[in-house]
Amino acid sequence: MPTHDRWLLPEGIEEVLPPQARRLEQLRRRLLDLFQCWGYELVVPPLIEYLEALLTGTGNDLDLQTFKLTDPLSGRLMGVSADMTPQVARIDAHYLKRNTPTRLCYFGGVLHTRPDGFARTRNPLQAGAELFGHAGIESDAEVLALMVETLRLTGIRDFHVDLGHVGIFRALASDAGLDAARESELFDALQRKALPEIEELLVRLKLDKKQHARLLCLAELNGGAEVLIDAEQRLRGAPQAVGDALAKLKVIAQAAEQRFGGVPLYFDLAELRGYAYHTGVVFAAFVPGHGQAVAQGGRYDDVGKVFGRARPATGFSTDIKTLLGLMPAAPSAARGIYAPTLEDAALHAKISELRAQGERVVMELPGQSGGARDMQCDRVLVKQNGVWAVAAAGD
Repeated sequence: MPTHDRWLLPEGIEEVLPPQARRLEQLRRRLLDLFQCWGYELVVPPLIEYLEALLTGTGNDLDLQTFKLTDPLSGRLMGVSADMTPQVARIDAHYLKRNTPTRLCYFGGVLHTRPDGFARTRNPLQAGAELFGHAGIESDAEVLALMVETLRLTGIRDFHVDLGHVGIFRALASDAGLDAARESELFDALQRKALPEIEELLVRLKLDKKQHARLLCLAELNGGAEVLIDAEQRLRGAPQAVGDALAKLKVIAQAAEQRFGGVPLYFDLAELRGYAYHTGVVFAAFVPGHGQAVAQGGRYDDVGKVFGRARPATGFSTDIKTLLGLMPAAPSAARGIYAPTLEDAALHAKISELRAQGERVVMELPGQSGGARDMQCDRVLVKQNGVWAVAAAGD
């Protein structure tokens, strides 16, 4: 690499500079405090671990997003974490081994092989919360409410939530006798809501007329709460699992109205985000003008089984860097106290006192260029009547 290009970062890899880094750290602390207030305990999964544990139960998508390398100590294949959720599931199943519902939260950097997901970045700062050990819709409603509260805490107001249930498509595909290849092909078309392509595929499958109609209508069942009423009519005669899924969506919609009324809710029965991973209700938050979900989650009951202990699970995650970029602009006014470079015991005592009070105090360095304003300080320490005092900085 030429000398003049050595400062370049890989494509999709970003660093956070002042003053955004400070805002990011403040947001991180506020979010962790929020999670703690809801009863979620902090865990810190490792950045890297054996690949078979890292990818367990997550499907092919996470495999493609994971950087892989060989451990020189063991010779085994390892992966850099691309998503902390499976790691937190392993912690709950293998290490904590509790019989009670367990609430865990996390925050840290992950790495993707390609830009995808919340933002066009390969190194998101992921934060999230997971609830293990309860299979009821109440835990889904709690996690959804916490996701909404997370967005509200950032100051983001103009967002809506999309809700779906992967069990509906899964049950209809099973009822139609689709093999894995046909199911995958139909899944892909549904994600794009490509109605002519869906119709053509269903014709080729030569399904029963009712099965054909049920699968076709999934791409059209999206909108407000009226979608659930429409779905009950158009999916009549479907397997019981479909009716159960619709009932759960109704309950969670009612809970959402009570817990965070005012946030628009939309339902999309062809929304199959994380289909290979999730097992029930799925949800995502969207902000106008931002193409990707800014937070997403859902139920994933089967992941802990391979770690020796299957537990119901539901959770959500978000990228803090994305949220930071969507937050209202922060005041740009400089805040700090500029102190002269003197060996004076009283001066250093005053500086220590101010820092203990939470003030930002920047000491002048001998021979430096620039003054208080250049160092983002709006005040200065000056000696008045033999006492060090804070005064406004001059221009």
